[in-house]
Amino acid sequence: MLPAPPWRDLLWVVPLLAGIEAAILLLARVRGLRGLFKYVPTMFWIYFVPTLAATAGGLIPEKDTAAYNVIGTYCLPVSLVLLLLSVDIRAILKLGRVALAVMLAGSAGIIVGGPIVLLLAKPFVPEAIRDTIWKGFGSLSASWIGGSANMIAVGKGLEAAPNVYSPMVVVDTICPYAWMSLLIVLSRYQGAFDRWNRCDGSITRDLRARSLSAAAGPGEPLTLPRLAGLLAVAVPAAGVALGLATVLPAIPGFVNFKAWSLILATTIGMALSFTPARRLEKHGASRVGYVLLYFVLASIGATTTLAHLAAAPVLLAAGVVWILIHAVFILAAARVLRAPMSLLAAASQANVGGPASTPVLAEVYLPGLAPVGLLLAVLGNILGTYLGFVCASLCEIVNRW
Repeated sequence: MLPAPPWRDLLWVVPLLAGIEAAILLLARVRGLRGLFKYVPTMFWIYFVPTLAATAGGLIPEKDTAAYNVIGTYCLPVSLVLLLLSVDIRAILKLGRVALAVMLAGSAGIIVGGPIVLLLAKPFVPEAIRDTIWKGFGSLSASWIGGSANMIAVGKGLEAAPNVYSPMVVVDTICPYAWMSLLIVLSRYQGAFDRWNRCDGSITRDLRARSLSAAAGPGEPLTLPRLAGLLAVAVPAAGVALGLATVLPAIPGFVNFKAWSLILATTIGMALSFTPARRLEKHGASRVGYVLLYFVLASIGATTTLAHLAAAPVLLAAGVVWILIHAVFILAAARVLRAPMSLLAAASQANVGGPASTPVLAEVYLPGLAPVGLLLAVLGNILGTYLGFVCASLCEIVNRW
C-alpha cells in the first residue's frame, strides 16, 4: 500500500537532506579535499553526516517520521529507472561467453557465500539484530553483485532496520576498497598467473575489440527543460511500477510491496533502454538518477545513530570471509575457462566494487581493458537487485536454523 505523504514533515526534511547532499557533493569538488573523498567515498559521507546529526539529537527530525518512508517509496523507483535508461545490453552480450561466465561465477560466489558467512557470524552478532541480520546480508550481497543503487533498493525492499543496515554500510565502504588495493598489488604477478593457468591470449584481444562501443558520447548540459523531459519519462514509469506492486501478491520471505516496486522499476528501466528513451542519457539521466539515489541514502542515514554500528567489527570479519569465498568461485571459473588474470580481476571488481572503480582497475592490468570493466560492472548493476533478493531469501532460510 502506498504511504500518504506527511506534508508538514516533508517541508522540513526534504530541504534539510537536500542541503546536506548538495554541501557534500560541492566539497567533493574542492581540490584540497579530493584525497579525502578518494579513500572515503561521497556515498559514505552522504549517509554518515545525517547519522551524526541524528545521533546528536535535535538537529534532524525523529527517525520514525513517515517522511523518510515516503522518500524511499517514491524517489528510489524514479532513480532506478533513470540509472538504467542507458544500459547497453547488446554491448554486454557481445563480450562473449568467457567474460560473462567469469563475471557470473563471481556473482555466484557472493550468493553462495552470503548464507555460509551468515551461519558463521550469527552467534557473534548482537542479540538485538540476530533474528533480522539476514536482511543486512541480503542488502550487502546486492552491492557486491551490483553497486550502491542495488544495495539501497534491496535494503528498502526488505525493510531492513537501521541497526541492521548501518553496519553493512561500513562493511561496504571498507572491504571493497581493501580488496581493490589487494588486486592492484597482485597485478604485478599476472604474467606468472597466466603462464600457470595456460591462458588463451586471444581472449583479451577479442574483448578489447568487442568493447569499443562502450565509450560514452559527450553529454549535454542539464537544463530545466531537459530535466522536465527526464522526469516526464521516469516518473510515469516509476508510477507504473508502484501501481503494479500494489496488486501483486506478496511472497513471504522473498518479496513484499516495496520489493515488487523496486524489481518492477528495474525491469521497466531496462525495457526503456531498448527504446529511444535511452538517448536521455545525453541529457543527464544518470546524473539526476544518482542525485535522487543519494537523497534516498541521506534519508536512510537520518534514521540511524552511531549506536547502530555496534555489530560493524563482527560483520567486517564476515565480509573478509565472504570476499574470499567469492575469490574461490572466480578463480575456479578462470581455471576452467583458461581466462587471464586481467579478466579475473576486472570481473571481481565489477562485482565487489562497481562502475566507478572497475575501469580504473582493468586499465591497471591491461591498457585498453577499461571498457570491458565498465560493461561488466553495468551487468552487475542490472543483476544486483534481482540476485540480491535471491541471496536474501537464502539467508532468511539459513537464519531460521
